[in-house]
Amino acid sequence: HQGSYSVETVFLPYKTDFPHLLLWSCLLNGFDLLSPGQMTDLLYTEKDLVTSLKDYIRAEESKLERVKWWADKLDSLSAVATQDPEGFLGHPVNAFKLMKRLNTEWADLESLVLSDTTDGFISNLTIQRQHFPTEEDQTGAAKALLRLQDTYKLDANTISTGNLPGVKHKSQMTVEDCYELGKIAYSDVDYYHTELWMAQALKQLDEGEESTIDKVTVLDYLSYAIYQQGEMERALEYTKRLLELGELLKKKYEMLCRGEGIKLTPARQSRLFCRYYDNNRNPMYVLAPVKLQDEWDRPHIVRYLDIISDVEIEKIKQLAKPRLRRATISNPITGVLETASYRISKRRATVHDPQTGKLTTAQYRVSKSAWLTAYEDPMIEKINQRIEDLTGLEMDTAEELQVANYGVGGQYEPHFDFGRKDEPDAFKELGTGNRIATWLFYMSDVTAGGATVFPDVGAAVWPQKGSAVFWYNLFASGEGDYSTRHAACPVLVGNKWVSNKWIHERGQEWRRPCGLNETE
Repeated sequence: HQGSYSVETVFLPYKTDFPHLLLWSCLLNGFDLLSPGQMTDLLYTEKDLVTSLKDYIRAEESKLERVKWWADKLDSLSAVATQDPEGFLGHPVNAFKLMKRLNTEWADLESLVLSDTTDGFISNLTIQRQHFPTEEDQTGAAKALLRLQDTYKLDANTISTGNLPGVKHKSQMTVEDCYELGKIAYSDVDYYHTELWMAQALKQLDEGEESTIDKVTVLDYLSYAIYQQGEMERALEYTKRLLELGELLKKKYEMLCRGEGIKLTPARQSRLFCRYYDNNRNPMYVLAPVKLQDEWDRPHIVRYLDIISDVEIEKIKQLAKPRLRRATISNPITGVLETASYRISKRRATVHDPQTGKLTTAQYRVSKSAWLTAYEDPMIEKINQRIEDLTGLEMDTAEELQVANYGVGGQYEPHFDFGRKDEPDAFKELGTGNRIATWLFYMSDVTAGGATVFPDVGAAVWPQKGSAVFWYNLFASGEGDYSTRHAACPVLVGNKWVSNKWIHERGQEWRRPCGLNETE
């Protein structure tokens, strides 16, 4: 059994060696979407883009050097001036130069900082993108690789390490590469190749390779693929390992809920600030900027203080109470909202069921929640606009404001807000892409418990009435940030009210441009 990929016999008119066979097999068995000539052109296209990228980096470095020179110069001047301000300003030249700096030179510096050096690179990238391979090309390349593996009886490790006979330029595969091959095989119900490549991904993770793909995800695919091939005992072994990792995550989650989290190093702590914020001089906040503080650095989690009033909180509760039902979540397969069984809070939470894709009651979300639309009350529209003004993100494609009430014991176990790659139809029914960011209002203080925790990184954010926290679920590239897995800790004493806005990708194309690499 070699999976679902057929291999045609190819007779060549002359004697050939192994590398040539690889090439001909590749071209004649479904990977002819791009010819060798086209592939060569793509290499030069990428080389041109790298040159353009380096030009952009040089321009940015040059700008930064000018800004740094200016900062160093003023730092020295300020140090001297502030030792004896009156004496310093008693000199008429010093007084004149201070006026000149503040009136003219700082404006010049502002223009320098705001100057855009990306035009050349972005223009080149836009022009070249029309020649980029498509998703179909990428899938075709993956399937060709699987066919070559079968034809020449190559194990996954040989391919992953690049140790093919006769090759001059070895290229190693990352965990993400192996995982992607396994996913493509899985989508074709080819559990044989799914097992091979998920096992290779797991091997590289066990050897210490850093990756955005976690062992839990890989083991989930691996155990299921082995089960589908009828090998129950091996499937059970991997399932036990999967459960052990799940228990480890649960322990970290519970420790954070008790306030026993990871403490930031002094160096990381020094990078967290509190400040007044107007989102690049947004007209609504120029005269009355909001208070903003960093809660965590990676992922970057910020808290807005005094961002929702008591009057607004009571109005939201008033609108939500009559319709509180068991909460829902998004089914990752079909993208439909279903009731969640893992969230314990008031409407009992709904989740996306992994089999049907519909929203169902979530057993791991114990809460009750309600959705409030902008047309129901002007105050909801006003709150939505506030979120847009402060984040700079489009709200027309965001989900409605969801209000959740957690009583004693109410919780939401560790989960991702965004749809992962193995959930291709997540949020399909919405038609607005993935969840790019999360905005969470705290509408009550909690006597004990009820923190929002991020077990993968050790962050804990505690409820503070009138505040809101915000983080991005996706990198600018559109790739999911797996460090944003989070949970709502059980309420020990008291009553917890929150409301959240899940912001989607569509409409953000110009507001948050795509990044140049997966983790940017």
